[in-house]
Amino acid sequence: MLSYIGRSSHLAPALKGSAQAVANGVKNITPGVPIAAGEILVQPLPLTITTTAMAKRCPTGPVVAKAGIAVSSQVRYAHTDIQVPDFGAYRRDDVKNSRVRSRESADSRRSFTYMMVGGGTVAGIYGAKTVVTQFVSSMSASADVMALSKIEINLNDIPEGKSVTFKWRGKPLFVRHRTDEEIEVENGVDLGSLRDPEHDNVRTSNPKFLVVIGVCTHLGCVPIADAGDYGGYYCPCHGSHYDGSGRIRKGPAPLNLEVPAYNFPEDGLLVVG
Repeated sequence: MLSYIGRSSHLAPALKGSAQAVANGVKNITPGVPIAAGEILVQPLPLTITTTAMAKRCPTGPVVAKAGIAVSSQVRYAHTDIQVPDFGAYRRDDVKNSRVRSRESADSRRSFTYMMVGGGTVAGIYGAKTVVTQFVSSMSASADVMALSKIEINLNDIPEGKSVTFKWRGKPLFVRHRTDEEIEVENGVDLGSLRDPEHDNVRTSNPKFLVVIGVCTHLGCVPIADAGDYGGYYCPCHGSHYDGSGRIRKGPAPLNLEVPAYNFPEDGLLVVG
């Protein structure tokens, strides 16, 4: 750190002023002037005294710079003569007086903030709604898929005692025209012996026709109709046996064959879906 002490014959010997200046401001060492050890004699630099009693230019004279371990290497002058531009013409009238709280200005700014936040919230909600709507619409089935969502089957084309396979929504659909003997056998099954207890009357709207989806409930294989130990359906993949009502009776399948939604709008016509 460099400490500068200004000396002048115009001031009392006891009066000393000190300041800090940038190290590179120390220039033009005065030659031929004897100085003490550890001191550097430089040309005096302009210094503005900031005290009230000495608010004038520092008189000319040599300035002694002292160097040491605990001495700063920076010298800085206080520029109190800088004129700040007047921005009053650009300020609002209600904020020109810094000692008076402007309620109207605060209220107007608060109202503007609320308006911006409210508008941004409404815009964000509307944008999110639009994105969600478009996303859900993109997941909806197309017109050609919806056209295949329902299938009409002429029951007169299915002989009694036979099962016919149709394709519905990309899955095999089994429609079985049951005989009276088959209906009587399925109604007499003890529900306590079933893995997935379900009465035959629950699984059929018209006892003469059984409608099930031909997908095994074990691992999704397609069973074989009119096969198995119970005369219903048999899955060749892992040996699951279903009866004439599509109920699991033997094998690893945990559930009965799925019954889709269907109805009989008229005699001899079946609509699935």
